[in-house]
This record gives sequence, C-alpha cells and structure tokens, in this order.
Amino acid sequence: MYNSKEEVLQIFADTGALQKGHFILRSGLHSSHFFQCAQVCQHMPSVTRLAELTLEKVSGLEFETVVAPAMGGLVIGQEIARQSGRRYIFLEKQNDALAMRRGFSLRPGEKVLITEDVVTRGGRVAEALAIVRGTGAVPVAITSIVDRSGGQVKFDVPFHGLAALTFPTFAPDKIPSDLSVVPVTKPGS
Repeated sequence: MYNSKEEVLQIFADTGALQKGHFILRSGLHSSHFFQCAQVCQHMPSVTRLAELTLEKVSGLEFETVVAPAMGGLVIGQEIARQSGRRYIFLEKQNDALAMRRGFSLRPGEKVLITEDVVTRGGRVAEALAIVRGTGAVPVAITSIVDRSGGQVKFDVPFHGLAALTFPTFAPDKIPSDLSVVPVTKPGS
C-alpha cells in the first residue's frame, strides 16, 4: 500500500525542511527537531505534490472555501484551493492572535476546510475554528502536512495529517541535559 508519510518525509529531507538542533516551538515546547515548512514552500513541485496528497486524503469531502492560518498554512492552503478550484482566504496575526482581516468574510453555512502546515498542540487551528464558527460558517475538516502530535491532538471535526510524527517535545523546565547544551533557536511559525 502507498505510504504518504514516507513521501512527505522524503520531500522534507530533499528540501532541507526537517532540521535538527534545539528549538523553541510556537507552542513554547522545546524539541530537537523542527519542520521549517518555508523550506518546502520555495519548491513549487513539492508544494503541488503535498496538496495532491492532501486532496487525496479528503476526496469526497464537500467544502467551498479553504481557510489557512498565517504564516505556516498560507502556501499549502492556496495550492489546495487552486487544485480543488475553491475560494481561498487566510487568517493573520493581530496582537498575537489570529484574525480575519482584509475584507475577507464567510457566510453562514459556508463549508470550510481549514489547512495548516504543522500541528503540534493545535492552538492556531483552535483559533481558526473559533473564527470560522463565529461567522456562522461550518468547518468540515482540518488538514496539515505534519501532525507533530503523533495523532494525539483532537478536534471536534475530522483531522487529516499527511505525516503523523512523534518527535519528543519538552516543557521549558523539563529539557533533557543533552538538549540543554545545544544552542537554542526560536524559528517562529
């Protein structure tokens, strides 16, 4: 059987997107691995393939609009919308919280696919769900390239990650000694 996880990891390896070191993730957790999806997103054939794989996972799902949180979901969200022929809008940070700006709107009952690049604890996705629901639109599913929670994060709509991975993450007060000696980087989202 075909394994999209292996293909996704190969794409990340080929583009230098899977990085090793000591990172502070947007969630505040520390990790020895970081997915810099921006490295993938500069290679449009890779973005095209990741969107194809995502759309295969949600084939048969009815949605009218793709919504992506900035920054990570921007490129993959737009490509998913392009390939599926759907409308595309993005949410962006305003005072460190997501907001719908630039005159974007959703109508009550509009079916929305929320897409993200990497999900660790699901904070930005939860914000996106609240914004979508606040307009009266209906989130029908969530997609991501990488599910860093290893399948542990749960939402109240179906969640489809292309690659579920379980690289360990650590609270700031629980960093292992071998990781604590590595210079820390906070790459952002």
